[in-house]
Amino acid sequence: MKRSRINALIRDAIAFFEEHQFWLPPFAFWTAEDWATKGHEAREIIDRKLGWDVTDYGQGRFEEVGLLLFTLRNGSAADLKLRKGKLYAEKVMIVRPDQVSPMHFHWAKTEDIINRGGSRLALELYEADEQGNLSKEDVFFSTDGVSRRAPAGHIVSLTPGESITLTPGLYHAFWSEGGAALVGEVSTVNDDERDNRFHDPIGRFPAIEEDESPLHFLVSDYPSLAHPRSKTPALGGT
Repeated sequence: MKRSRINALIRDAIAFFEEHQFWLPPFAFWTAEDWATKGHEAREIIDRKLGWDVTDYGQGRFEEVGLLLFTLRNGSAADLKLRKGKLYAEKVMIVRPDQVSPMHFHWAKTEDIINRGGSRLALELYEADEQGNLSKEDVFFSTDGVSRRAPAGHIVSLTPGESITLTPGLYHAFWSEGGAALVGEVSTVNDDERDNRFHDPIGRFPAIEEDESPLHFLVSDYPSLAHPRSKTPALGGT
């Protein structure tokens, strides 16, 4: 993806969040110059990958296969192991019309996907079999505390205010119907580098063509903040 396209999508997202009265935290608006003034006090943002995440899953077709997310809070594997600290994560997403987040499941994460506003959100569901393929068996899930059973490939449609709980090993793909949807995610600790199992092998983060400077850094930009020799401003302080 071109950086200019990512910057435009972030600008549009900020306007969309404001339209729906969803307010982002201050670090959402930090520029490269702001980051250059930050020290160790900002390590949690980098280490737990809080912030902007715009992906085309390496397919080069963001309008058809893609997602814009913002991670608001997140724990760590160490927290889970010790059973203390932040054992949870929260994201907000914008799901665009005719745009699919491809079929995948999580090895460890349980998540609630919540339609926070806008259009309907559709999710297609399959159980994973022992080989990690799409099972033909019925799927089991819950919507707003109500347990449900449905045939493999069932599509759940969520109106604003409705939610679904997705457990480990439950394949899901999702898209919006009729317009953009404001979608929330509340889950156990999130690890996008190790806890995603896509049915068709794809990339989680985009390859970026740097045709202009970042408006705001993506979580996939953060590794460069930790290395002073990078062309990207290093995280300052000690």
